[in-house]
Amino acid sequence: MNASTPTGPPAPPPAGPSHGPARAARHGLRVFWAALTTPASTEARPTAPGSTGRGRRWAHLLVLGVVAVLIPVTGTVLTEGYGLPGPIAVSLGFAQAGPLLLAVTRPLQAWWIVIIADTVGALLALFPPPGEEPWPWPATVIVGYLALCLMLALRERRSTLIAVWTVTLVLSLVLGFVAQDRSDGTNVLLTVLSGVVLLLFGAVRERGDAQRRLAEQETISEAERARRTLLEERARIARELHDVVAHHMSVITVQADSAPYRLSGLPPQAREEFGSIAETARESLSEMRRLLGVLRSEEAHGERAPQPGLERLGQLAEATVRAGVPTELSVADGLSGLPQAVQLSVYRIVQEALANVVRHAPGATARVSVTGGGDPGDGGGDGDADGSATASPAGLTVLVVNGRASGPSGPPLETTGTGHGLVGMRERVRLIGGTLDTGHLPDGGFRVAARIPLPPAPPTGKDPAPS
Repeated sequence: MNASTPTGPPAPPPAGPSHGPARAARHGLRVFWAALTTPASTEARPTAPGSTGRGRRWAHLLVLGVVAVLIPVTGTVLTEGYGLPGPIAVSLGFAQAGPLLLAVTRPLQAWWIVIIADTVGALLALFPPPGEEPWPWPATVIVGYLALCLMLALRERRSTLIAVWTVTLVLSLVLGFVAQDRSDGTNVLLTVLSGVVLLLFGAVRERGDAQRRLAEQETISEAERARRTLLEERARIARELHDVVAHHMSVITVQADSAPYRLSGLPPQAREEFGSIAETARESLSEMRRLLGVLRSEEAHGERAPQPGLERLGQLAEATVRAGVPTELSVADGLSGLPQAVQLSVYRIVQEALANVVRHAPGATARVSVTGGGDPGDGGGDGDADGSATASPAGLTVLVVNGRASGPSGPPLETTGTGHGLVGMRERVRLIGGTLDTGHLPDGGFRVAARIPLPPAPPTGKDPAPS
């Protein structure tokens, strides 16, 4: 067998020279017919100006007024000007103008009725003796057809508008050739005016559709941007809390490993239990490191440094002063033993709040207070002018108040800030079960108040003293 012999199915014979153009013509006719017979669906229909409920009511009233004028005028013109019998003239008036009411919601169906009625009227007007009235299209037909084209342009697709104008052009030319002695140019006038109306208002409607789609995309983009910001902040919080949890797990591992050496006389079961605890803690640390690798982004830098706490608030206030914002810091005594996660959240909240002051209120003064031991219901977190704040006995209140901006923006506060502002603060407060209140002050400043619950103190094992 020859190696070049094809093994696949035989190729179809090449089409004849006439097959290609004929097939293209049939396809073009199918597309053309579909454009004339398939109205735009409710989902895909372009949005017309005034498509709201109130706009539709006004459109119906306006079209009703036009129809109420066109029907009697059309009957009178066809009877007196073209010599048609009264019943036929009135019937044509209803057939030519009445469908405009349907065109408000179904313009393509109304166009079929109107174009047939206009053609029948033009043919009937040929039989009476010729007069001085315009032919083939009376003035009433031109007005009604232009109104119909306006509604078509506001409701249908571009392909439908092109097909409608093509039929108008062909029909006007055919009628002009049928009775050249009667034609006085109204066929050309209707073709030109209908084309202008379809083109102009179709372009206006398409521009409105483009603006609407752009607004929808901007809304979607804004929502996606907010969602991405939230996810980035949550990932950053998780990375920061890894250090806190890893520290405690490391302490558990060291204590469990050293317990058999520090405590004498432990039974073998206790030694095995301590070894199991240490092994479980080490496995947990390994899994947390893998999780941290997943959460770490390529842009994350400086995350190996120890996480800040309340002792770093003074440095943060000094950095804010160097950025051009005079800052007063007040931290209540007795807060050094707070949980590490709470201290980290307090620091990040103050950091973001002061960064917002530097960014959005340059030249303003800022007051920061971290207090505990009060009742949040007494208004301590409401942003008083003096910057005072209180918290519940088992809670903490962080308050940052700034005045009105009075100068140009200064340099960034810290290059390691999240840059997510209120989003980051809300996530951190939500993480530890607190609440966040923000808002503008009457003097033009801004207030950030975070209420953070604290876990109850661990039991001491001693019975309370009798009262």
